[in-house]
Amino acid sequence: MPPFLITLFHGVVLALLLVALFQLAVHLAVMPRLRAPLLHQPSGAVSPRISVLVPARNEALNIERCVRSLLTQDYPNFSVHVLDDHSTDSTAAIVRSLGLTEGNGGLLRGAELPERWVGKNWACHQLSQVADGEYLLFTDADTEHQPGMLRALLGMARQQEAVLVSAWPEQLTETFAERLVVSLLPFCGLLFYPHLLVYLLGKKPLWRQRVPISWRRGLGAANGQVLFFSRTGYRAIGGHLALREHLVEDVALGRAVAERMGEGLWWVNCDGARFVRCRMYRNTREVWEGFTKNARAAFEGFAIGFWAAGLLQLVLLLLPFAFLLGPERYRDWAVLQVCVILTMRILATAGLGGSWWSVILHPFAYGFALAIGMNSWRRSRGPGVLWKGRLYAVRHPLQTER
Repeated sequence: MPPFLITLFHGVVLALLLVALFQLAVHLAVMPRLRAPLLHQPSGAVSPRISVLVPARNEALNIERCVRSLLTQDYPNFSVHVLDDHSTDSTAAIVRSLGLTEGNGGLLRGAELPERWVGKNWACHQLSQVADGEYLLFTDADTEHQPGMLRALLGMARQQEAVLVSAWPEQLTETFAERLVVSLLPFCGLLFYPHLLVYLLGKKPLWRQRVPISWRRGLGAANGQVLFFSRTGYRAIGGHLALREHLVEDVALGRAVAERMGEGLWWVNCDGARFVRCRMYRNTREVWEGFTKNARAAFEGFAIGFWAAGLLQLVLLLLPFAFLLGPERYRDWAVLQVCVILTMRILATAGLGGSWWSVILHPFAYGFALAIGMNSWRRSRGPGVLWKGRLYAVRHPLQTER
């Protein structure tokens, strides 16, 4: 390749990385933070009821910490319901020991998984059927919550006039694979999700009508670790019933709300690290299987989007480290590119958390993540993906059913 083309390539990569750095910094500045409400309700005011809903399958290592933290919420009007999804460990017994039983409605025994349902979606749907709250909080069994969390979520929903508040917890990591890959979530969420556009649309409701219908769904996203719905909003999008086949149900729920922004539905993704912690996975196998399940399915039917995103990340976020080993005449370009990448990683980690080992070992972390992406494609085209002992064929529904 002629030297001027190589120089041009490096210049384009550096320019794109600088744009990405600016974008990440702006997104970090505008992303809402979950905070305790500044004002308490007037004396005598009725607090809306909140139903806290926890799907659990073989969660004996996590469920006690999760449920205890939920039961100690300082909110005056809520209930906690846990659905035991055919666990083969002591999940149900632990829940009973905490005072939630079948008799008082705190513990539900999951029905058999119907055909063409994903297990978590079926569990959440069953939980939604017993919930009596004006608001529904779906949260994972591997989360732990601070006492003011329900007040903070309700305050955010009211402030933003949102039917869905999705809070992103502090991600706890202990094993090497967790530290490398799970710590990429805050970085990727800040860099690739259009926080600024969503922030501006949130401030200007009339602008939402002008967003092309074909674009609206693409703006939506959510994190299933903390999904706080108004009952009316949840029903309006059809709940989990409308997306029973989606393997990445949280993203699908966010997209379902975004799709209907022109009808007044709104959502918000916020930094919830002050109130919620989560340890998603506990070993390399779980990291591999968990992200394999999600990586391809998150793009639904857009295979081109999957490959375009992978190629973009390969070129911008991984190849510059290889360029450091290339010809000396281009090494200064590579040094500048790597400095920008590491600056982005430092900003994201300082702002939203994560392991510093993932920053230091960025090329290994991203290489591992891209390998998981390739495995996700392979599994989705072949036998399907495995999670929680169940094998799912990967279908790619583009819309919710209404």
